[in-house]
Amino acid sequence: MKLLAVIALVCCALSAKPLETESAKILATFPFPGRSQYIFLETYLKALADKGHQVTVINAFKNKAYPNMRFIEAMKGHEFSDTMLALLNEPFLWQQLNAISYIVSKYTEITLEDEGVKQLLNSGETFDLVLAEMFQMEPLYAFAQHFNATLAGFSSFGTDNHVDGVMGNISPMSYNAIASSPRTNLMTFIERLSNVYETVVEKVHRNWVHLPAMEKMFNKYYPNAKKTMTEVLDSFSFMLLGQHFSLSHPRPYLPNMIEVGGVHIFHKPKPLPEDIKQFIEGSPDGVIYFSMGSNVKSKDLPQKTRDTLLKTFAKLKQRILWKFEDDEMPGKPPNVLIKKWFPQPDILAHPNVKMFITHGGLLSSTESVYFGKPVLGLPCFYDQYMNVKRAQRKGFGLGLDLNNLKQEDLEKAIQTLLTDPSYAQAAATISELYRDQPQTALDRAIWWTEYVLRHKGAPHLRATSRDLTFIQLYSLDTLAVLFGVPLLVVLVLLKLSCKFLRGKSQKCPHADKLKKQ
Repeated sequence: MKLLAVIALVCCALSAKPLETESAKILATFPFPGRSQYIFLETYLKALADKGHQVTVINAFKNKAYPNMRFIEAMKGHEFSDTMLALLNEPFLWQQLNAISYIVSKYTEITLEDEGVKQLLNSGETFDLVLAEMFQMEPLYAFAQHFNATLAGFSSFGTDNHVDGVMGNISPMSYNAIASSPRTNLMTFIERLSNVYETVVEKVHRNWVHLPAMEKMFNKYYPNAKKTMTEVLDSFSFMLLGQHFSLSHPRPYLPNMIEVGGVHIFHKPKPLPEDIKQFIEGSPDGVIYFSMGSNVKSKDLPQKTRDTLLKTFAKLKQRILWKFEDDEMPGKPPNVLIKKWFPQPDILAHPNVKMFITHGGLLSSTESVYFGKPVLGLPCFYDQYMNVKRAQRKGFGLGLDLNNLKQEDLEKAIQTLLTDPSYAQAAATISELYRDQPQTALDRAIWWTEYVLRHKGAPHLRATSRDLTFIQLYSLDTLAVLFGVPLLVVLVLLKLSCKFLRGKSQKCPHADKLKKQ
């Protein structure tokens, strides 16, 4: 009997087939002219296309043709990109929030005014899934209701109060710093105080300034919308987060909030171009890779900052690969190779690359962790400050102020990272923690996407917290009853006791004598 039972179990296992997902039509939006957000999901979108899904991408770049992929290139945002980045240098939080709201409004409007996007909106076409970038561009989320599709989000920097809010996720402010701060999960009392203050200011600005402006745009472009903007914001089915707990810290997530940090990384590095390979392998003392990412251009750094970098690099024994957006660099020392573009992950994978000087963007930070490279962070804005602070806390990096960069400090930081083995060891340890996963980030992202498609938006994953008011969610009404009613009873009893005692004292035959005394 036992043998028959085992045979039956084996037969069942062999006959069981994985659930199949029908070919779906997917629309993904990338309104920013910087490539980082698109790079985050490019490999994932191509993998979906390879599986037979029809993928339409709205972005601001020239794209190479790819099977099962269609591109709508809304290029006008590049005309404003330098101006927009300059707005982020405001000194006060409210002004910074105003600047961010203006920037996202502008890029949202540019996207909706693009001729290719207009044609798509008026085509009568439908989609099964719309993927929207979670950077407070609410009118673009409405593509889902317009095309009768399931709405999903992606956030290249991980999660924040805004993302947690739309998903109904609870995220304690005591150890989850706002994404634009230089704080980590380990905060002092003053840092926690600042975190609460800035979180409240962000929420007030979002509800009083940002959302009303977005609602006007929503009503303008979707006059016949099936849902209100509030209903659209409440309709996200799942969220892809460009984060992993080994890169940040353990924190609460709902089951439809999926960590896919590193989804853009090819786990088998490609061969390097011959000139780059020779430059790297011909350096007996190793190589330093320097890139400020896709949004900040090295060619636009102040001349004083560039001079500090060049003087420092000229004194090093190591060779430097510098991502630089011009063909020429005045004063470039012979140990520096400049190019407008480098295959960054493939370079970081090379064992002769000893460290990475970076702006601290999450994609670059993830790549440095994956390939176990110490980092020197020169953050410029938003989550970069937090990412660099995390690298310092975890012991695999250092950070400097790019706006006040001094040659002495830069030389000291580089030499510390190159000569102190603890930084390389910490980088190797974090790399091992990140790589130790039951499946790749790409496989996880694909599986959850197809799971939601198979289950028609997976409404069973919706958290009840999204349907509760603030008072209900934090049980303020029930706590009021539990503690308020007994307190009220006590107060009533005290009042009755006082009346009783006063009545007794008035009836006392010696009361008048006692008063005279």
